[in-house]
Amino acid sequence: MTDLINLLLDPLGYEFMVRGLIAALMVGIVSAVIGTYIVLRGMALFGNALAHAILPGVAVAYLLGGNNQSWLFVGGLTAGVITSLGIGAISKGNIKQDTAIGVMFTGMFALGIALISTVRSYTVDLTHFLFGDVLGVSNSDLWLIGVFGGLVILTVLAFYKEFLVLSFDPILSKTLRLPAAFLNYLMLLLIAITIVLSLQTVGVALMSAMLVTPAASASLLTRRLPIMMALAATIGALSAIFGLYLSFYVNIASGPAIVLVTTFFFLLAFIFSPSQGALRRFLVSGSWFQVSGS
Repeated sequence: MTDLINLLLDPLGYEFMVRGLIAALMVGIVSAVIGTYIVLRGMALFGNALAHAILPGVAVAYLLGGNNQSWLFVGGLTAGVITSLGIGAISKGNIKQDTAIGVMFTGMFALGIALISTVRSYTVDLTHFLFGDVLGVSNSDLWLIGVFGGLVILTVLAFYKEFLVLSFDPILSKTLRLPAAFLNYLMLLLIAITIVLSLQTVGVALMSAMLVTPAASASLLTRRLPIMMALAATIGALSAIFGLYLSFYVNIASGPAIVLVTTFFFLLAFIFSPSQGALRRFLVSGSWFQVSGS
Protein backbone atom coordinates (compact mmCIF):
# COMPACT_ATOMS: atom_id res chain seq x y z
CA MET A 1 0.00 0.00 0.00
CA THR A 2 2.86 2.34 0.86
CA ASP A 3 4.51 1.59 -2.48
CA LEU A 4 1.28 2.50 -4.28
CA ILE A 5 0.99 5.80 -2.41
CA ASN A 6 4.62 6.63 -3.22
CA LEU A 7 3.94 5.71 -6.84
CA LEU A 8 1.11 8.25 -6.95
CA LEU A 9 2.79 11.01 -4.94
CA ASP A 10 6.36 10.94 -6.26
CA PRO A 11 5.57 12.70 -9.59
CA LEU A 12 3.67 15.42 -7.70
CA GLY A 13 6.93 16.45 -6.04
CA TYR A 14 7.88 18.20 -9.27
CA GLU A 15 6.22 21.54 -10.01
CA PHE A 16 6.28 20.95 -13.78
CA MET A 17 4.31 17.71 -13.27
CA VAL A 18 1.68 19.46 -11.15
CA ARG A 19 1.27 22.25 -13.72
CA GLY A 20 1.18 19.73 -16.54
CA LEU A 21 -1.42 17.63 -14.74
CA ILE A 22 -3.70 20.64 -14.14
CA ALA A 23 -3.36 21.76 -17.77
CA ALA A 24 -4.00 18.28 -19.14
CA LEU A 25 -7.06 17.88 -16.91
CA MET A 26 -8.60 21.16 -18.08
CA VAL A 27 -7.84 20.45 -21.73
CA GLY A 28 -9.13 16.87 -21.45
CA ILE A 29 -12.47 18.02 -20.02
CA VAL A 30 -13.02 20.96 -22.42
CA SER A 31 -12.01 18.91 -25.47
CA ALA A 32 -14.34 16.06 -24.51
CA VAL A 33 -17.34 18.37 -24.01
CA ILE A 34 -16.87 20.06 -27.39
CA GLY A 35 -16.00 16.69 -28.91
CA THR A 36 -19.45 15.38 -27.99
CA TYR A 37 -21.02 17.75 -30.52
CA ILE A 38 -18.33 16.89 -33.07
CA VAL A 39 -19.17 13.19 -32.82
CA LEU A 40 -22.94 13.73 -32.85
CA ARG A 41 -22.77 15.97 -35.92
CA GLY A 42 -20.28 13.80 -37.82
CA MET A 43 -17.63 16.54 -37.84
CA ALA A 44 -14.63 14.37 -36.97
CA LEU A 45 -12.97 15.06 -40.33
CA PHE A 46 -13.49 18.78 -39.89
CA GLY A 47 -12.07 18.69 -36.35
CA ASN A 48 -8.99 16.85 -37.56
CA ALA A 49 -8.50 19.31 -40.42
CA LEU A 50 -8.91 22.33 -38.17
CA ALA A 51 -6.44 20.91 -35.66
CA HIS A 52 -3.78 20.73 -38.37
CA ALA A 53 -4.77 23.95 -40.14
CA ILE A 54 -3.91 26.17 -37.16
CA LEU A 55 -0.21 25.40 -37.68
CA PRO A 56 0.59 28.37 -40.01
CA GLY A 57 -1.02 30.82 -37.56
CA VAL A 58 1.00 29.31 -34.73
CA ALA A 59 4.14 29.41 -36.87
CA VAL A 60 3.70 33.11 -37.70
CA ALA A 61 3.07 33.89 -34.02
CA TYR A 62 6.19 31.92 -33.07
CA LEU A 63 8.33 33.76 -35.61
CA LEU A 64 7.07 37.12 -34.33
CA GLY A 65 6.85 36.55 -30.58
CA GLY A 66 8.75 33.37 -29.81
CA ASN A 67 7.26 30.76 -27.50
CA ASN A 68 4.75 33.21 -26.01
CA GLN A 69 1.47 31.43 -25.30
CA SER A 70 -0.64 34.56 -25.84
CA TRP A 71 0.87 35.10 -29.29
CA LEU A 72 0.44 31.42 -30.15
CA PHE A 73 -3.18 31.55 -29.01
CA VAL A 74 -4.04 34.57 -31.18
CA GLY A 75 -2.14 33.20 -34.18
CA GLY A 76 -3.69 29.75 -33.95
CA LEU A 77 -7.19 31.12 -33.44
CA THR A 78 -6.81 33.44 -36.44
CA ALA A 79 -5.70 30.55 -38.66
CA GLY A 80 -8.59 28.43 -37.37
CA VAL A 81 -11.16 31.10 -38.22
CA ILE A 82 -9.64 31.66 -41.68
CA THR A 83 -9.70 27.91 -42.35
CA SER A 84 -13.34 27.60 -41.24
CA LEU A 85 -14.40 30.48 -43.47
CA GLY A 86 -12.32 29.08 -46.35
CA ILE A 87 -13.92 25.64 -46.12
CA GLY A 88 -17.37 27.24 -46.04
CA ALA A 89 -16.62 29.43 -49.07
CA ILE A 90 -15.15 26.58 -51.16
CA SER A 91 -17.96 24.15 -50.32
CA LYS A 92 -20.58 26.69 -51.52
CA GLY A 93 -19.36 26.11 -55.06
CA ASN A 94 -19.35 22.79 -56.92
CA ILE A 95 -16.87 21.29 -54.46
CA LYS A 96 -18.08 18.85 -51.79
CA GLN A 97 -17.35 19.74 -48.17
CA ASP A 98 -15.02 16.80 -47.55
CA THR A 99 -13.01 17.80 -50.62
CA ALA A 100 -12.87 21.42 -49.44
CA ILE A 101 -11.69 20.21 -46.03
CA GLY A 102 -8.95 18.14 -47.67
CA VAL A 103 -7.75 21.06 -49.79
CA MET A 104 -7.65 23.56 -46.91
CA PHE A 105 -6.19 21.06 -44.44
CA THR A 106 -3.23 20.03 -46.59
CA GLY A 107 -2.57 23.55 -47.86
CA MET A 108 -2.57 25.19 -44.43
CA PHE A 109 -0.57 22.36 -42.85
CA ALA A 110 2.09 22.56 -45.57
CA LEU A 111 2.24 26.34 -45.16
CA GLY A 112 2.80 25.93 -41.42
CA ILE A 113 5.64 23.44 -41.90
CA ALA A 114 7.19 25.69 -44.55
CA LEU A 115 7.13 28.67 -42.19
CA ILE A 116 8.60 26.71 -39.29
CA SER A 117 11.34 25.30 -41.56
CA THR A 118 12.71 28.85 -41.95
CA VAL A 119 13.88 28.65 -38.34
CA ARG A 120 17.33 27.14 -37.86
CA SER A 121 16.16 24.84 -35.07
CA TYR A 122 12.94 23.96 -36.90
CA THR A 123 13.19 20.21 -36.19
CA VAL A 124 12.87 20.79 -32.43
CA ASP A 125 10.20 23.47 -32.89
CA LEU A 126 8.14 21.31 -35.26
CA THR A 127 8.25 18.38 -32.84
CA HIS A 128 7.03 20.70 -30.07
CA PHE A 129 4.09 21.93 -32.15
CA LEU A 130 3.15 18.52 -33.53
CA PHE A 131 3.27 16.47 -30.32
CA GLY A 132 2.95 19.04 -27.54
CA ASP A 133 4.99 19.77 -24.44
CA VAL A 134 2.58 19.70 -21.51
CA LEU A 135 5.44 19.53 -19.00
CA GLY A 136 6.59 22.94 -20.21
CA VAL A 137 3.34 24.66 -19.19
CA SER A 138 3.87 27.84 -17.15
CA ASN A 139 1.60 29.49 -14.58
CA SER A 140 0.50 32.09 -17.16
CA ASP A 141 -0.36 29.26 -19.55
CA LEU A 142 -2.56 27.71 -16.86
CA TRP A 143 -4.45 30.98 -16.46
CA LEU A 144 -4.96 31.24 -20.21
CA ILE A 145 -6.24 27.67 -20.46
CA GLY A 146 -8.46 28.12 -17.40
CA VAL A 147 -10.05 31.40 -18.52
CA PHE A 148 -10.74 30.46 -22.14
CA GLY A 149 -11.58 26.86 -21.28
CA GLY A 150 -14.10 28.18 -18.76
CA LEU A 151 -15.57 30.49 -21.41
CA VAL A 152 -15.98 27.54 -23.78
CA ILE A 153 -17.84 25.51 -21.13
CA LEU A 154 -20.03 28.49 -20.16
CA THR A 155 -20.92 29.09 -23.82
CA VAL A 156 -21.87 25.43 -24.27
CA LEU A 157 -24.12 25.66 -21.21
CA ALA A 158 -25.68 28.94 -22.39
CA PHE A 159 -26.52 27.54 -25.86
CA TYR A 160 -27.09 23.95 -24.75
CA LYS A 161 -30.69 23.67 -26.03
CA GLU A 162 -29.90 25.36 -29.34
CA PHE A 163 -26.87 23.14 -29.99
CA LEU A 164 -28.93 20.11 -28.97
CA VAL A 165 -31.69 20.83 -31.49
CA LEU A 166 -29.20 21.68 -34.24
CA SER A 167 -27.28 18.44 -33.65
CA PHE A 168 -30.23 16.05 -33.51
CA ASP A 169 -32.87 17.70 -35.72
CA PRO A 170 -31.75 20.45 -38.15
CA ILE A 171 -35.26 20.54 -39.66
CA LEU A 172 -36.79 21.33 -36.26
CA SER A 173 -34.20 24.11 -35.82
CA LYS A 174 -35.56 25.74 -39.00
CA THR A 175 -39.13 25.36 -37.72
CA LEU A 176 -38.13 27.05 -34.47
CA ARG A 177 -36.33 29.73 -36.49
CA LEU A 178 -33.07 29.24 -34.68
CA PRO A 179 -30.13 31.26 -36.08
CA ALA A 180 -28.48 28.17 -37.58
CA ALA A 181 -25.69 30.06 -39.36
CA PHE A 182 -24.73 31.95 -36.20
CA LEU A 183 -24.81 28.77 -34.10
CA ASN A 184 -22.71 26.86 -36.62
CA TYR A 185 -20.05 29.58 -36.72
CA LEU A 186 -20.14 29.82 -32.93
CA MET A 187 -19.52 26.07 -32.72
CA LEU A 188 -16.61 26.38 -35.15
CA LEU A 189 -15.16 29.19 -33.03
CA LEU A 190 -15.45 27.08 -29.86
CA ILE A 191 -13.72 24.18 -31.62
CA ALA A 192 -10.93 26.50 -32.79
CA ILE A 193 -10.41 27.91 -29.28
CA THR A 194 -10.33 24.40 -27.79
CA ILE A 195 -7.76 23.24 -30.35
CA VAL A 196 -5.47 26.21 -29.71
CA LEU A 197 -5.72 25.70 -25.93
CA SER A 198 -4.76 22.05 -26.42
CA LEU A 199 -1.73 22.80 -28.58
CA GLN A 200 0.83 22.53 -25.78
CA THR A 201 -0.81 19.47 -24.24
CA VAL A 202 -1.00 17.01 -27.12
CA GLY A 203 0.09 19.05 -30.13
CA VAL A 204 -1.40 19.53 -33.58
CA ALA A 205 -0.93 15.96 -34.82
CA LEU A 206 -2.77 14.34 -31.90
CA MET A 207 -5.38 16.99 -31.10
CA SER A 208 -8.19 15.35 -33.07
CA ALA A 209 -7.88 12.29 -30.83
CA MET A 210 -8.69 14.36 -27.72
CA LEU A 211 -11.66 15.92 -29.51
CA VAL A 212 -13.12 12.71 -30.90
CA THR A 213 -12.01 9.63 -28.93
CA PRO A 214 -13.44 10.37 -25.42
CA ALA A 215 -16.75 11.48 -26.97
CA ALA A 216 -16.81 8.41 -29.24
CA SER A 217 -16.24 6.19 -26.19
CA ALA A 218 -19.09 7.89 -24.32
CA SER A 219 -21.42 7.54 -27.32
CA LEU A 220 -21.02 3.76 -27.07
CA LEU A 221 -22.16 3.82 -23.45
CA THR A 222 -25.21 6.12 -23.53
CA ARG A 223 -27.57 7.97 -25.90
CA ARG A 224 -28.46 10.80 -23.50
CA LEU A 225 -26.47 13.93 -24.26
CA PRO A 226 -25.90 15.18 -20.65
CA ILE A 227 -24.66 11.75 -19.57
CA MET A 228 -22.59 11.47 -22.74
CA MET A 229 -20.90 14.79 -22.00
CA ALA A 230 -20.22 13.83 -18.39
CA LEU A 231 -18.76 10.45 -19.42
CA ALA A 232 -16.66 12.02 -22.16
CA ALA A 233 -15.29 14.62 -19.72
CA THR A 234 -14.50 11.86 -17.20
CA ILE A 235 -12.71 9.79 -19.85
CA GLY A 236 -10.79 12.87 -21.01
CA ALA A 237 -9.75 13.71 -17.45
CA LEU A 238 -8.70 10.13 -16.63
CA SER A 239 -6.77 9.91 -19.89
CA ALA A 240 -4.86 13.06 -18.93
CA ILE A 241 -4.00 11.72 -15.47
CA PHE A 242 -3.04 8.18 -16.49
CA GLY A 243 -1.25 9.45 -19.60
CA LEU A 244 1.00 11.80 -17.63
CA TYR A 245 1.82 9.11 -15.07
CA LEU A 246 2.59 6.71 -17.92
CA SER A 247 4.82 9.36 -19.48
CA PHE A 248 6.63 9.92 -16.19
CA TYR A 249 7.34 6.27 -15.36
CA VAL A 250 7.85 4.81 -18.85
CA ASN A 251 9.78 7.87 -20.10
CA ILE A 252 7.75 8.51 -23.25
CA ALA A 253 6.36 11.76 -24.68
CA SER A 254 3.38 13.02 -22.68
CA GLY A 255 1.10 13.88 -25.62
CA PRO A 256 1.22 10.44 -27.26
CA ALA A 257 0.90 8.80 -23.83
CA ILE A 258 -2.37 10.67 -23.15
CA VAL A 259 -3.74 9.73 -26.57
CA LEU A 260 -2.77 6.07 -26.11
CA VAL A 261 -4.68 5.96 -22.83
CA THR A 262 -7.82 7.52 -24.30
CA THR A 263 -7.61 5.07 -27.22
CA PHE A 264 -7.41 2.23 -24.69
CA PHE A 265 -10.59 3.52 -23.01
CA PHE A 266 -12.31 3.58 -26.41
CA LEU A 267 -11.34 -0.04 -27.08
CA LEU A 268 -12.78 -1.04 -23.69
CA ALA A 269 -16.06 0.72 -24.51
CA PHE A 270 -16.12 -0.75 -28.02
CA ILE A 271 -15.73 -4.29 -26.70
CA PHE A 272 -17.61 -4.22 -23.38
CA SER A 273 -20.39 -1.65 -23.87
CA PRO A 274 -23.56 -3.23 -22.37
CA SER A 275 -25.76 -2.06 -25.25
CA GLN A 276 -23.45 -1.68 -28.27
CA GLY A 277 -20.29 -3.59 -27.40
CA ALA A 278 -18.68 -6.13 -29.71
CA LEU A 279 -18.82 -8.75 -26.95
CA ARG A 280 -22.59 -8.33 -26.56
CA ARG A 281 -23.08 -8.58 -30.35
CA PHE A 282 -21.05 -11.77 -30.37
CA LEU A 283 -23.09 -13.30 -27.54
CA VAL A 284 -26.41 -12.33 -29.17
CA SER A 285 -25.72 -13.00 -32.85
CA GLY A 286 -22.54 -15.05 -32.87
CA SER A 287 -20.72 -12.31 -34.79
CA TRP A 288 -18.32 -9.66 -33.51
CA PHE A 289 -19.51 -7.14 -36.08
CA GLN A 290 -23.03 -6.28 -37.14
CA VAL A 291 -23.37 -6.14 -40.91
CA SER A 292 -25.58 -3.28 -42.11
CA GLY A 293 -28.86 -4.48 -43.62
CA SER A 294 -28.58 -8.01 -42.20
